[in-house]
Amino acid sequence: MNYFLKKIYLLLIILSIFLDINVKNSLVFSQELVEINLEKEIKKGNFLIGLKQYIGRSTDDKEEFLHFQTKNDVLRVQSSNGIRHKSKEIKIFLKKMPLEKPKIIERLVSQSFASYESARKEADLLEKKGFKPVVIKPNNWKIWMNIDFKNQNIDNFKIERKIVNFKIVPFLTNQYTYQKLDGPISINSGEDIKINNIKYGKNFYLVRDSYGSWTLVQKISFENYLKGVLPHEIGANSPMESLKAQAVIARTWAIYNSNRFEPDNFHLCITTQCQVYKPSASNKNIERAVLATKNDVLVYGGRPINAFYHASNGGISANSGESWAIQDYPYFISRFDLINIKNKGQIPLMKRRKDLENFFEEDINNFYGKNHYLFRWEKKISNQQINELLRKNNLSNKNHQNLNLEVTERGRSGRVTKLEITSSDSNISIILIKDDIRKYLNFLPSNLFIINKLNDNFWVFNGGGFGHGVGLSQSGAIEMAQQGFHYQKILKKYYKDTKILNFMDLSE
Repeated sequence: MNYFLKKIYLLLIILSIFLDINVKNSLVFSQELVEINLEKEIKKGNFLIGLKQYIGRSTDDKEEFLHFQTKNDVLRVQSSNGIRHKSKEIKIFLKKMPLEKPKIIERLVSQSFASYESARKEADLLEKKGFKPVVIKPNNWKIWMNIDFKNQNIDNFKIERKIVNFKIVPFLTNQYTYQKLDGPISINSGEDIKINNIKYGKNFYLVRDSYGSWTLVQKISFENYLKGVLPHEIGANSPMESLKAQAVIARTWAIYNSNRFEPDNFHLCITTQCQVYKPSASNKNIERAVLATKNDVLVYGGRPINAFYHASNGGISANSGESWAIQDYPYFISRFDLINIKNKGQIPLMKRRKDLENFFEEDINNFYGKNHYLFRWEKKISNQQINELLRKNNLSNKNHQNLNLEVTERGRSGRVTKLEITSSDSNISIILIKDDIRKYLNFLPSNLFIINKLNDNFWVFNGGGFGHGVGLSQSGAIEMAQQGFHYQKILKKYYKDTKILNFMDLSE
């Protein structure tokens, strides 16, 4: 073999070794996929919060994008298709890409539910019967099931068939690159990242949801999450002990409900369907409350509880089974929120209208939380307004002239659990149960009310409280804190027979 051929042969050997190394490295690199494990993140003390849902789902052809920026440190982007990128500024565009062949999706879809709690209860019943339900929230809470169950004679389900002609695909772009990504996509930095000019935090994912669109998810510690919840749930200016109580129950509720958006690869949303969360400016009182209760949760039977809370109970708390179609938890009981407990026997529990009328005549100074602006309220509503709500919610398609509203059932706290709407000019009978009452008659602050007919056209609702009435009343907790009660005492009052324990000790 001459010298020239030997040189070429040697170069080919070196090149083959180099290529082999790079192929191996490429394979290793492509296997470093971005993984999301919801359960592990909770055990580490992190929540995955869906900041912006349904990205790319808009009906128009306008491209949606997310603009990420840092000031000093770089952004680190990693995609599940093996792409890595570093820079201080990127945009991720969501494009609708046509499919070579349309995809047909068929599933069984339930009726809408007023709340996750009611949907979850129905899903649990279906699971016991051998079905495989998934609780989902495209607009309202619903249950999805595989089309294979279509011949099983399941009530309140219908077949939904959709033809999908495109796929929503993310593309990373800046002045140097344009690359197709695949999810989940990790975006992080050593400093807070601005997203569409709002500063959020350091760690994010972009994940595909159950509807083919995408969700921007923030990975955040329990403590930093609570710093964004407390100002919007109880208020930063609330007394310290009420802030501590709110920190414990907000943490407990979030952990208990951390599977709420499991089908969409994150724990919780940022609206009232979960807990209101917004990135907030630093507040010393909230930071103190969160730090003083670090990792503390309310526990019953060795497990974190479903720590419901609300703005005002109107002077009496509710069982959970009064507010939703769910079980009665043993740590929630219906009782008066009295300042002087010696007065407890003076007012009966209120199954009848007369009991509630007597209750509303009581001096509000006897109750915690009386300073809330909806502790007592009155709403005057016309037949026309009710007709509009019925049509809007597809409960009726007519304009009924002679409506009649009748409370047919109350819970132990006097809250309305069944309301019937009828009309003398037609044979309609619409029965609203528990949380459906406020879902469809959304002018009602609570289910604690009585109804009076003012004339042929108007009704007057007189009631008390704001919210479902289960668990801690925020206005009650604030007043207790003002009177010198410690947060442990406040929590003991609203959550019977519970203990405060460190979640990290429970999760080991």
